[in-house]
Amino acid sequence: MKHLSRHGFAAIFLISCFALQVEAQIRLKDVAQWQGVRDNQLVGYGLVVGLNKTGDRRQTIFSTQSLISMLNRMGVTIDTSDIRVENIAAVMITGTLTPFLRAGSRMDVTVSSIGDARSLQGGILVQTPLKAANGEVYAVAQGPVAIGGFTAGDSQNGVQLNHPTTGRIAGGAIVEREVQMDMLNRAQLALVLNESDFTTASRVQSAITGKLGPGAARTIDGRTISITVPEDFKGRTVELIAELESIQITTDQKAKVVLNERTGTVVIGRDVRISAVAITQGSLSIQVGTTLNVSQPLEFSRGQTVVTPQKDVSVEESRRNLVMVPEGANVEDLIRALNGLGVTPKEMVSIFQALKAAGALQAELELI
Repeated sequence: MKHLSRHGFAAIFLISCFALQVEAQIRLKDVAQWQGVRDNQLVGYGLVVGLNKTGDRRQTIFSTQSLISMLNRMGVTIDTSDIRVENIAAVMITGTLTPFLRAGSRMDVTVSSIGDARSLQGGILVQTPLKAANGEVYAVAQGPVAIGGFTAGDSQNGVQLNHPTTGRIAGGAIVEREVQMDMLNRAQLALVLNESDFTTASRVQSAITGKLGPGAARTIDGRTISITVPEDFKGRTVELIAELESIQITTDQKAKVVLNERTGTVVIGRDVRISAVAITQGSLSIQVGTTLNVSQPLEFSRGQTVVTPQKDVSVEESRRNLVMVPEGANVEDLIRALNGLGVTPKEMVSIFQALKAAGALQAELELI
């Protein structure tokens, strides 16, 4: 990970602070979704055939059993004791059935090996039913697998690009069953916010009421707004939704600081406040090294050459100043104070944890 300079580190956060000081208007469609209009995940188990000796090996028993079962359904009976193939691979097929897809529509699917195949390059997925969580078949997938990479050689001497055991089939699944949804004859609509917040929900309710008239919307909780379809829009629900989605609103959010200890990333919300506190940050550097000294005997003496190790220990503690943060300091004040200490992103993570422990951070602290 590259270390940012003091000026570069401060610039990044100060730019973020100034950008957050202006409350932006956001379209309603970007912060909410309509109840019932949702994706459905599909999954299936199948076989990829036509591989060039890069398929499942002998220890993967279920791929061979799947091949035997498929051949039996096709009327081919074989001796299971002698079967040995290397050009098939057992795979899981996953896809997302998006709203309003009709029977005959196509959707993309992802194909992933579940055995010990080395690559799916050049493989063809055999017809595979895709099921939803209720066990019903909603689509059927089949087609050539595109992996976007390759593998060559063997495990001892080979080369690999990207991930050859996972691929994608664009438009590889045909929808066989639709998810029924009546949008025309609804008298009520429910709008669900992506993030739960009572203030934002109240603002959305007020904006919709201003658009449709008094009593058209009411807030059920911090995430859901119920909307009564006006008489003018009876049978024209899609037009109503299109008009409501374009409404501009101002969202609200909790004061929050998000820390990622693994990468040293720190994201500070606009409304974060700091109580009066003094901050100091120092670092102690200890270096231990060994020097080998060679003792050489005099000429014509019977002495022996001796190597003696000499350990060198050096300790260096950097000098840091004490910085005072005033009562009610905002993000900009805090960044300037920390920049005065010359802290790195990793050190900033520790500082915010200490501020929260001291009760000086007036915000929610979230570690990811």
